[in-house]
Amino acid sequence: MIDAAGRLPLPWLAPVLAKAAAQRAHALLLHGPAGVGQFELALALAQGWLCEADPAPAGGVACGRCAGCQAMLARRHPDFLLLVPAALRTTLGAPPAGDDAGGDGESGARGKTKPSREIRVDEVREAIAWAQQTSARGRGKALVLHPATAMNAVAANALLKTLEEPPGRVRLILCAADPEALLPTIRSRCQRVALGLPPRAEALAWLGQQGVADAEVLLDAAGGQPLEARRLRDDGFDAARWLALPRAVAAGDAGVLAGCGVARAVDALARLCHDLLLRAAGAAPRYFPPAALPAVAASPAAAAALGAWARTLARVARHDEHPWNAPLLIEALVGEGRRCLNSRDRRDAATATLARR
Repeated sequence: MIDAAGRLPLPWLAPVLAKAAAQRAHALLLHGPAGVGQFELALALAQGWLCEADPAPAGGVACGRCAGCQAMLARRHPDFLLLVPAALRTTLGAPPAGDDAGGDGESGARGKTKPSREIRVDEVREAIAWAQQTSARGRGKALVLHPATAMNAVAANALLKTLEEPPGRVRLILCAADPEALLPTIRSRCQRVALGLPPRAEALAWLGQQGVADAEVLLDAAGGQPLEARRLRDDGFDAARWLALPRAVAAGDAGVLAGCGVARAVDALARLCHDLLLRAAGAAPRYFPPAALPAVAASPAAAAALGAWARTLARVARHDEHPWNAPLLIEALVGEGRRCLNSRDRRDAATATLARR
């Protein structure tokens, strides 16, 4: 959100914010890479809609100083509602579930069950009921769903009527890394706002301010997404550890991923596998510098083995909440990667791939 000095936490969002704030649509769909600031842009837009400055700031961007902006910064605005899966609350810095709209302006799963990764239909119905109530501060209401793709089919269908005919002065913001994952009926009721990767120099400058050493390596590791690069750092990946990963996998050394959770380890291995497939096809890698990657034979056997490894990693990623024995699982995944990268094992890996088919 915009602070009292009128600053955005992510400077590259400023031109997109000004453009989106000028739109009059009752529902916006923010889409683009997940690690460039969709959530931060959604909060800044909602803050601008609820800003109480008189006269209103130019372009609909929040002033950061009025009572409405201060309530937003404190996450206590009664006319703001945030719907996020319970499992993302800690990541997003949201208050614990149970402090609902009218308190901190947020809603979420309750109880002692495992935090959900979905926005559930009962939460959407509560949000619709909240939207039908009169605005507490008279500036309208703002509802943010992040990510909107976390709604299951029942929840998404429950939202359709509100998207088509929002009550009163309610405005909605939906965030999605992949808008095509949303129902067509959801997409058609929203005005799209696209976010791209920020300029490299601007992203590197921001990462330097965040204390990220060797930011160039981690920004490449994150595919140009600065927030993802910072998360890599926070998850224990400095530049040296990232650059050591390919050779460690080639040697079958899972110790390079020691202390990683399953989700982060699988994501790192998937990025490595992606770059190895590119090398096998004669293309430039995306996440690792070429010098950090071991040689890959341009052969059908090597491509088949890497393809099988990619499918294994994708399958595990879909079930990363399973109570795995993390060290054993990671060691097995690294072992499969080693077999792909060592010539003496490629024939066996290709044979195993054909057998699985």
